Amino acid sequence: QVQLVESGGGLVQPGGSLRLSCTVSGSIFSILTMGWYRQAPGKQRELVADIRPAGTTNYLASVKGRFTISRDAAKNTVYLQMNILEPEDTAVYYCNALSPFGSSSWGQGIQVTVSS
Repeated sequence: QVQLVESGGGLVQPGGSLRLSCTVSGSIFSILTMGWYRQAPGKQRELVADIRPAGTTNYLASVKGRFTISRDAAKNTVYLQMNILEPEDTAVYYCNALSPFGSSSWGQGIQVTVSS
């Protein structure tokens, strides 16, 4: 398994932006499918976006057009750019790394709060 370190969360007003980062230890970043999940209080964890090694992306319907996932192989880092944030986006966001062998690793989670 790999180690994941997240950063970039915080408090933002509705309509604002945040960028989450997740840096992966080790040398296998290029073969990992990287994803961002979130879990709001009282709700199940849900996939927000993921990006495959070749760059194919997938988004939760409610964030399409507002969020962008990207990866930087030189920095072993995946990003989630979040624009036009809504109170409904408030949650703990988790980074996930999935290897082609089925091994899954999680970050510690980072709080995103959208409130005026």
